Amino acid sequence: MRDLAFIAFLLAFFAMGFKRPFLLVLVYVYIDIVSPQRLTYILLNSVPISLIAVALAVGGWILADDKRDTRVGGRQVLIVVLLLYCWGTTIAADFPVEAKEKWDWVWKALAFAAFLPLTLRTRVRIEALLLFMILAASSIIIVGGIKTIASGGGGYGQLNLMVDNNSGLYEGSTISAVAIAIIPIIIWFIHHGTIFKPDWRVKGYCIALVFACLLIPVGTSTRTGLLCIGLLALLSIRNVKRKIAYLAMLGVLGVAAIPFLPSTFTDRMNTIKTYDADESASTRLAVWKWTIEYAKTHPFGGGFNAYLGNHIRYDLKTTPGAAAGAGSTVEVDKARAYHSAYFEMLGEQGYPGLALWLAINLIGIFRMEIVRRRYRDPAGEYPWAGPLAAALQSGHIVYLLGAGFIAIAFQPFIYMLIGAQIGLDTYLARKRSEQSFRPMRRAVPAVAKREDPGALSA
Repeated sequence: MRDLAFIAFLLAFFAMGFKRPFLLVLVYVYIDIVSPQRLTYILLNSVPISLIAVALAVGGWILADDKRDTRVGGRQVLIVVLLLYCWGTTIAADFPVEAKEKWDWVWKALAFAAFLPLTLRTRVRIEALLLFMILAASSIIIVGGIKTIASGGGGYGQLNLMVDNNSGLYEGSTISAVAIAIIPIIIWFIHHGTIFKPDWRVKGYCIALVFACLLIPVGTSTRTGLLCIGLLALLSIRNVKRKIAYLAMLGVLGVAAIPFLPSTFTDRMNTIKTYDADESASTRLAVWKWTIEYAKTHPFGGGFNAYLGNHIRYDLKTTPGAAAGAGSTVEVDKARAYHSAYFEMLGEQGYPGLALWLAINLIGIFRMEIVRRRYRDPAGEYPWAGPLAAALQSGHIVYLLGAGFIAIAFQPFIYMLIGAQIGLDTYLARKRSEQSFRPMRRAVPAVAKREDPGALSA
């Protein structure tokens, strides 16, 4: 019955997309984030629904969308360059078979990220994309939040997020980083959403969803999630008037929450201070050192999954606080994953790939800061744009912190966030150019002067 419910939902969604082609883009967003084929038993597993959705989305844009005011952002070009570069390293990869497996989904994430901004011609479309991203992710986050409350905590690698599959957003550290990263966008919908009027029901749902997002790092017992919460709290300071009172409130809430946290979470967080006695942290440091040495002899990277060739040795302290060599054992391991997007890029794509990836991300933060300052006036023509840029920027910065401890350099959700940034930037640039160049023309009735003509169906 569950398979039939998913199929009926997708068929209805596809059918609406034939009338309003932009909805086909949202279908792909839903499929890529939730992966309904993992939630079914037989029927959807045998059909390439992701490929069908992206083909229809691109086809709908080519055949039915208005492309007269289409703009291509500089970061879209960089994403295409990174895509081509990854294709080259895949051909010459150290492990061709394993590299091909990762390439099969990475190229789709990069290609869709380059294509996505072309479809974001209006505010409604930008908002619809972000809304679907949040709602799709919330289907995982809400389940995790409920299970965390019901079970009093989950534990690292123990919280089941609907499927027994430790990949994509169903991986504990990844969903923790993403859950915290989308909190600023959720809050933006409370104040500026238009698709759903922000009444008490919408605000209530958003507040509950923020609470569920904060529960995810607790349920998954991920240190990355705790660091992301701390960073988001600091980034939020610029949005409050009474900063000292805000910091004091955070301190009080943090101390008050400690007695209610499950022991699985507090025990895991305590390992931050004794990282050299924790196997997970020790192996990460050893792999990072290996990657730096590897890049010296492979400056252009070893292709996807190049970490399979590593052999590492590290000291694991058995006595907390012991000096090097005392109260420790020498451990040997091999084929350990990078556990960091930065070292993932360095090892797999070398210095050029790392530089491209950093440029794509850092330019996004810089551009959102420009948009935030330009449209921060609440009495301006686009009072929603500045807060949205700030929310996208904060979420992106949180991601970059989380990426320091998770190999999520090619996580599709983040590239959709980047696509939304580019879409917002190019949309506002087009509006500015229209205002600066207004030739004489026949007056248009006031009823036709809407900010987003055509909305989703254009």
